[in-house]
Amino acid sequence: MKKIFLLLCLGSFVLSASSQKPCSKPEYRQFDFWIGEWEAFAPNGNKGGDSKISVILDSCVILEEWVSAGAQQGLIYKGKSFNSYNTATKQWQQTWTDNTGNTTEFLRGEGSDGKIVYYADKVMGPKGNFMRKLTFTKLSNDRVRQLGERSDDDGKSWTTEYDLEYRRKK
Repeated sequence: MKKIFLLLCLGSFVLSASSQKPCSKPEYRQFDFWIGEWEAFAPNGNKGGDSKISVILDSCVILEEWVSAGAQQGLIYKGKSFNSYNTATKQWQQTWTDNTGNTTEFLRGEGSDGKIVYYADKVMGPKGNFMRKLTFTKLSNDRVRQLGERSDDDGKSWTTEYDLEYRRKK
């Protein structure tokens, strides 16, 4: 009888745990403003590329799929980013990887409604290590700004690497 009761209790726990969505808390939804299909433009109006942003893995990961607008040195630049909220560190994280063999890990990220700021503290470059900062700002339901910056002095000053305005495809 004890075994049957224990099995019923265990089965009930497994069913209730599996019916709860682990990534449904508000902090997981702070970056949902970026979900959709976008065209990205530089400040001069030139199109930089297209990006499809979707939610995967039971709403725990936001996946970016980027394709540049044109070829550079004979290569259409493509990349993917995996964005997730880490409950242990209470930080947003992004891993970017692309078809040139480069990867950047942003292991610190601050989120709020309408803004995510990522930091990569140690990026390897040909002239030594540097920092990267990546800021996403919701401008409207149909526009998002992505600002990529770098610092060569441990975050005391930042220079722009790129500045893109994402415009939602109709």
